[in-house]
Amino acid sequence: MNETKTSELISEVSEIKKSNWFLSDNPILRYITFSALYVAQGIPEGITYFAIPAWLAMNNKTPIEIASFVAVIGIPWSFKILIAPLMDRFTILSMGRKRPWVIFGQLGLIVSFLAIGLVHDPLNNLNGLMIAGFFISFFGAFQDVATDGMAIDIVPLKEQARANGLMWGSKTIGTALSLVIGTSLINLLGFTTAVSSLSIAVAFIILFPILFRERSGEKLMPWTIGKPSKQSKNAQLKSWKQIFKSLLKIIILPSTIMMGLASIISGFMYGLVDTLLPIFTIQELGWTNTSYSQVYSITTVVGGFIGMFAGGALVDFLGNKKMIIIYLIATTVLIASLALLPEFWKNDKFIFGFILLYYLFYTLLCIAIFAACMKLCWRVVAATQFTLFMALSNMGRASGSGLVGTLKEIMSWEYVLLCTAISPLITIFFIKYIDFKKHRKSIEEFTIQ
Repeated sequence: MNETKTSELISEVSEIKKSNWFLSDNPILRYITFSALYVAQGIPEGITYFAIPAWLAMNNKTPIEIASFVAVIGIPWSFKILIAPLMDRFTILSMGRKRPWVIFGQLGLIVSFLAIGLVHDPLNNLNGLMIAGFFISFFGAFQDVATDGMAIDIVPLKEQARANGLMWGSKTIGTALSLVIGTSLINLLGFTTAVSSLSIAVAFIILFPILFRERSGEKLMPWTIGKPSKQSKNAQLKSWKQIFKSLLKIIILPSTIMMGLASIISGFMYGLVDTLLPIFTIQELGWTNTSYSQVYSITTVVGGFIGMFAGGALVDFLGNKKMIIIYLIATTVLIASLALLPEFWKNDKFIFGFILLYYLFYTLLCIAIFAACMKLCWRVVAATQFTLFMALSNMGRASGSGLVGTLKEIMSWEYVLLCTAISPLITIFFIKYIDFKKHRKSIEEFTIQ
């Protein structure tokens, strides 16, 4: 009898130990895996959105040429809304609802990131550079949709603000480190060697979705033993009609519409600032691409670390809506101050302080908005709905990036910055009309029906 009890106890302990390697059962493993996947998005983004534009600016490319490159690589992020329903409808369910798509997206990201290093004479072949950058963004967006979908499925509601802080902070740090390291390697070893070296880190991160399953009993790979979990089978949507009917119900709610409009306008601001900063600092203030990348990296790493450990906590303590409005007001004042104080532009400490504060508010704002978007999601179509918010934001971002060159052609930097400062003010107007309680009540009525 004692032997039987001992055997059962050993079996239970063994099962507990095994469960520690499944994302659904291990919070620490969840945080590490999702943070690593967001680092994998940040590395190519640091090169394409920041290092390459700064490098082009150093080599006397015009603001319109640089803005065009950034706008083109931003386009695939608007396709996310087309990708998400595909992932909700089809998958290898025995491997998990989203993990197969995460692996596929990460593989594409590795290949496309290697491919951009093979573009011949990139300074005089901007079309080739744009095409390669487009595919990096496409697979980056693909991996992002799958990762967000897996996070919504796996991470409990009470952990989502904290998880968003860690994920977005990790992406920010990955972007910053890849920018400073990539810029140094480009200047020392050349474009091809620099990109090829950084792609190794992106390749290594694929081990996380390969080694760690969503839930117990699922297959590690298509050819291994395993079966779909009960949770995955219950959550999997069976038809396109079911997906789009459910999505239509949730997107016509007032709070969904307000958040969608806020996402577009805030994304527009991100695109303007991200594109104008390297052009402004290098061509107007006389910085080098190395000095810009170092300042950007330092400030975003600081913002990333603060966001990782404080972003989610502040949202939990003071609430999504209040924190978003605070960050938007602070960002408006900050950008307007830079526009109205041109006599301080030659003061490197002043510009450093501006960049530091902007990327701190940017990181905290992204964490608060992402947490709010998740809060507005109906779990039946959560991945597609969340992706819709992100696609709208990236649509605004691409538009803002493409507009920088045109604005600079018709007005001075002071007025370009003042135009940028209007965006967060408009965003506040839409955020104020979001009602989380009323929205949640509507979702409960959908569920009852």
